[in-house]
Amino acid sequence: MTTRRVSIIVPCRNERAYVDVFMKSLLAQVLPAGVMIEALIADGMSDDGTREILEQYSREYPRIQVLLNSGRIVSCGLNQAIALAMGDTIIRMDMHARYAPDYIEQCLKVLDETGADNVGGPARTEARGYMQEAIAAAYHSPFGCGGARFHDTDYEGYVDTVTFGCWRRGIFDWIGVFDEELTRNQDDEHNLRLTLAGGKIFQSPRIKCWYAPRSSLTALFRQYKQYGYWKVRLIRKHGRPASPRHLVPAAFVGSLLLLGLAAPFSIMAGRVLASVVALYLFCSLLASIQVCGWRRIHLLPMMPVVLATYHLSYGLGFLGAMYPGYCLDTMKTPNSGAV
Repeated sequence: MTTRRVSIIVPCRNERAYVDVFMKSLLAQVLPAGVMIEALIADGMSDDGTREILEQYSREYPRIQVLLNSGRIVSCGLNQAIALAMGDTIIRMDMHARYAPDYIEQCLKVLDETGADNVGGPARTEARGYMQEAIAAAYHSPFGCGGARFHDTDYEGYVDTVTFGCWRRGIFDWIGVFDEELTRNQDDEHNLRLTLAGGKIFQSPRIKCWYAPRSSLTALFRQYKQYGYWKVRLIRKHGRPASPRHLVPAAFVGSLLLLGLAAPFSIMAGRVLASVVALYLFCSLLASIQVCGWRRIHLLPMMPVVLATYHLSYGLGFLGAMYPGYCLDTMKTPNSGAV
């Protein structure tokens, strides 16, 4: 029987609260016959005890290797792991998630069945507590996050980006590795580069994992402000957005700012601003009712606030990146947070 070698690459930083859950789901993987795996975990200089826990697992399980990612950001960790990977297939996992026992098996099957260049599953979420549940519910709402297909847990087919990813090793020789100038959105940029080169990305709901979203509005605001900021870097690099939906929050926030500045000097601007805000609140309320339904009616009081946090943070980050000299210093120390 031919042996198939698979390399699991994992970037992480300060994930003490999630490391045991992740490692248990990794070690519980049921592998197809003839498949051998190695796990390369690139720790971005964690200072919360994550690295010590990982090294303990590495001592117990020789197939797990812990790398020191001195660059600290996700793209540096991924590239470091890819450079050392021995597998002919590479699967990315993130520590902020829990994986079905057949996750690796399904990745390999879908990769072989479709002939796609990158495959993955939809972005499922798993919440702990009220606020995290509200953030997760909004994440799957088209009004909340723009209707990207990877937010639809039932969608199967070709997409413009996918959660995490599974590739044949040769893909990285073809289009290169992850852009280390991008602290966020490095997966979106890599997938855009792949599709522009004629590659195909396929999503299958058979590939199952559950991502833990942020658990506070402050953390969510910081995360999506970073996404908006780094999306501009992606657009500048390629001269185009990966999708028109990436421009909508910035257009909305920009219109609010411009109308707000003009309102003291123009009655018409004030009326237009009031109309835009009223329309947004109306749409947000309708979307909140649709997201919550009867099953999650307890989330309704918080849902418009969560939706607004997604939109305003992303839009502000996007607009900030367009302002000369603006720099988001928190980009230097993000955690793994992939989705």
